[in-house]
Amino acid sequence: MTRENELKSDAPLDERREQIKNAALKVFAKRGIEGTKMSMIAAEAGISQGLSYRYFSSKEEIFTLLVQEAIDEAQSAIRNIPNLPGSPREQFKSFTEKMLEDNHKYYFMLLQQAQTSEEVPMQVKQLLKQYQAEETISLFEPIFIKGQQIGEFCEGDPHKLLFLYFSVITGLMLQDIPNARGSWLQEVDILMKILTK
Repeated sequence: MTRENELKSDAPLDERREQIKNAALKVFAKRGIEGTKMSMIAAEAGISQGLSYRYFSSKEEIFTLLVQEAIDEAQSAIRNIPNLPGSPREQFKSFTEKMLEDNHKYYFMLLQQAQTSEEVPMQVKQLLKQYQAEETISLFEPIFIKGQQIGEFCEGDPHKLLFLYFSVITGLMLQDIPNARGSWLQEVDILMKILTK
């Protein structure tokens, strides 16, 4: 353990838990729950494995907590869209920019791992029932329809167009291209062309 990490050992409980959770998020996002060990999380956090067990009893506990946080954050961002300033197009653009920020990538990857893994805890499976793509898209439809009515968005089935749009965004979030970090933010106007006239 380095001197810097030893000093961090005296960090307050909440700060240490956040440090471990942030490390776990990165490891789980890349390896899934099956491929992750507490020792890997501890190594990513720069602490001993024993110290990590003072804050969390198991990797399953951390994984479940992170999935809950990811779902809560996603739902909060979705509910906030009608409160964003501007027209429907501007609201969608702001939301898209937020989604493509680097710090959201690991949460998307985590949720993808949670949805495709056989080994997730039962509590995670129950949480994921709240996070259905179809329901998420339906929350966007009223804003999209308003945008169609005022001529900002292209004509067509709102559900299908939104499904296509979010499939592209999610696909970009899951790409692990080292030199592309943050570069998708520069392409938001191109991405918006999927929806706009």
